[in-house]
Formats: sequence, structure tokens, C-alpha cells
Amino acid sequence: MIRVGGCQCGAVRYQLEGEPNDVALCHCEGCRKSSGAPVMAWAGYPENRLTVIKGAPKVVNSSGKSFRAFCDACGTGLFYRNEEFLPGIVEVTIGSFDAPESLPPTLHIQAAEELGWMKRAHELPHVERFP
Repeated sequence: MIRVGGCQCGAVRYQLEGEPNDVALCHCEGCRKSSGAPVMAWAGYPENRLTVIKGAPKVVNSSGKSFRAFCDACGTGLFYRNEEFLPGIVEVTIGSFDAPESLPPTLHIQAAEELGWMKRAHELPHVERFP
């Protein structure tokens, strides 16, 4: 199976072959700070299955051995790498896939850093569009 995705403005496009090793919701502070969101959704793939087919994401060292890649034009977060903890793995933001519904998370990671109110977030009212 080949999955494709890219940034919001279309400057960066990528493809991945095969199924991910894992699909997770990450609660770490680094993900919160880099995304501005309380949680990030990631699909982990072997690095050699990723091909950037258009553009070139900007890569920044976000903390020690952690590197985050994003579109330099629109700011969409795309990839995360950390050779110390995830050797040979690239984590890809699920929201950047063309079909994110096809990658439902199966676990929460870095739960020790989860914001307390996230434990009940699913209980909040759901409104179809802006209220």
C-alpha cells in the first residue's frame, strides 16, 4: 500500500510504502509546543519507506537529538526523527496524510505528560461547525 500526503499549501508532498509500525497520540510537551495543540497524532514508519516527492521540508533541531520537519512556506508539521530513541524511524503527522481517517491511533504515548483535562475531552459537546 502507498499512502500520500503533504502540507497545507501543497509545497511539500510525500509518499510512504507499506503499513506503519505504530499509530499513536503523543502527549509530550515537545509535541504540544511545536504544534500548539494538546496532543499530536503520529504514524511511525521505517525511514527507508518515506519519499519526499515534491519540495523540501525545513528541518530544525527541536531538542537535543530530536528533529522536526515542516513546510517552510505554510508551517505544516510533517516529520519527527530521533535516532537515539527511534533509530531508523520517521514519525509522520497523521493530519498531513491525504486520508488521515485510514490511520486511527491505537495507543497514547508519553501519557505521563498528558494535560489533566485531556482525560475528559471526549465528554465535551460536539458541534458540527462553528457555534
